[in-house]
Amino acid sequence: MRSSILRLQVRAILVLFAACFAIAVTSAQDLTHVVSGTIEKVDSAAKTVAVKTADGTVETFKFTEKTTVHGLKDAAKGADLAGKEGGHVIVHTTSEGAEKTARSIQWFGDKTVHTTEGTVEEVGSGTKTIAVKSADGTKQAFEVSEHATVDTGKTVGRYSAIGAKKGEHVIVYYTEEAGKKIAHVFKHL
Repeated sequence: MRSSILRLQVRAILVLFAACFAIAVTSAQDLTHVVSGTIEKVDSAAKTVAVKTADGTVETFKFTEKTTVHGLKDAAKGADLAGKEGGHVIVHTTSEGAEKTARSIQWFGDKTVHTTEGTVEEVGSGTKTIAVKSADGTKQAFEVSEHATVDTGKTVGRYSAIGAKKGEHVIVYYTEEAGKKIAHVFKHL
């Protein structure tokens, strides 16, 4: 009787280890990143979008039927970005090997996506506002957008789920609207 219970326990432990290994392998192959820049080219036939970053690098991403586009009234898919070259975007990507796939694209059009680097000083009530202090001592307040995300370096998730904590060192990607700074991405450093 004891040997049957012991075998069941060993099997349960082995199943747990196998599940953990499978998750680790999947996570390693499905790295998530955030890229900000302007659209250089959209190739609807090849299902790719090329984005030029601030440092002049052009990165090309595949888009699929699952790729979502936010910020365009009539667009919901990557192909709908055709003809929108020059517009500012933030792309949430996954990569496996050399292939990068856009999971979602936030379209900002002619609004410039700014960045600032600093330390989180304050997180407002309900986490709708956040203050970041830069290295020169300047403190900037941001409203957190509805679709804001956090890039931890290992994963990207919704700000509403991950949030930000006082003392974290981050780069904030934001736009300016009606005199307010709207934060869209918090990238941990």
